Amino acid sequence: MERLRQRADFIAVAGGPRINGAAFVLQSRRREDQGPIRVGFTVTKKIGTATERNRIRRRLRELVKRTDRGFLLPHSDYVLIGRRAALSRDFAVMLGDLRTALERLARRSPNPRE
Repeated sequence: MERLRQRADFIAVAGGPRINGAAFVLQSRRREDQGPIRVGFTVTKKIGTATERNRIRRRLRELVKRTDRGFLLPHSDYVLIGRRAALSRDFAVMLGDLRTALERLARRSPNPRE
């Protein structure tokens, strides 16, 4: 799995479906190429100080590391947008939230698991 790093990729994912959660928003986009699954992380400055934003990003990265790859659709990009609740929300609950959000996105996809 690779990371999204370029602004254009984040903007492209923003046009796709999204699932709102308490600790994060999950956005996704199916790509036409045969490339790997890519994931990006972002937290706006409105959330808090740099230390708080970095802690949220670290928690989001760890969530994705611990998520079973079977929940992720191939040839897709995902962006996790952190919210302030990610600082205090129990990690196990956040992991369940992410799995639920990924399942909901898979159901919305017109041709999943290709």
